[in-house]
Amino acid sequence: MITLKKIEEKHLTDLYNVIYSSKTPEWSKYNAPYFNDFKYLDLETFLLKNHHEYYLSDRVLGIFLNNKPIGIVTYYWECFSTRWLEIGIVIYEQNTWSKGIGYSALKEWIKLCFEKFPDIQHIGLTTWSGNPGMIRLAEKLGFICEARIRKVRYFNGIYYDSIKYGILREEFFNNAF
Repeated sequence: MITLKKIEEKHLTDLYNVIYSSKTPEWSKYNAPYFNDFKYLDLETFLLKNHHEYYLSDRVLGIFLNNKPIGIVTYYWECFSTRWLEIGIVIYEQNTWSKGIGYSALKEWIKLCFEKFPDIQHIGLTTWSGNPGMIRLAEKLGFICEARIRKVRYFNGIYYDSIKYGILREEFFNNAF
C-alpha cells in the first residue's frame, strides 16, 4: 500500500538508502540527467541540514510503500504571480517501477495541489524525450502535451526534446479515473 506523507527526520536514513543505493542509481538516468545534479553523498553529508532540508520542506511529500520511503512528489512555482504551478515525481526504488505506484502517487498529489491552491487552474509537468516512462505517466493521467521544445536537452552526445505537459482543474476533476 502506498501513501503520501510528510518526510520527517526519522525517515532520512531510509530515504538516503533508497536515493543513494549506488553511485550511479538507475533513477538518476531519467531525472533530468543533463543538469548533472546528481552527486553521490555519504550518509553523514546527506544528514547535514543544507543537504536534506529540501526533503523536509512543505513542497515535498514522500511516497511510502509499506511505511518505507521509495520516492517523492514535489511542486514549485514557475511563476507565483500568475499562479503557474509545476509538479514532479521521482521514484528512487527501481524494483517498484511499472507497478502503478507513480500513477497512484501523482494522481493523489495533483488532487492535493488543487485542494491546497484553490485559485490555480493549471498544473504543469515538464519532462524530456529521454524519459518515456514519465511521458506515458503524464498522458495516462490526462495531461495534455502543451509544448515540445526540440533538441534543447543535450546528454551523452544526443539532443533530446523538453516536453511540457499541463492539466486544467476541470479536466482533472471531470476525468473518470
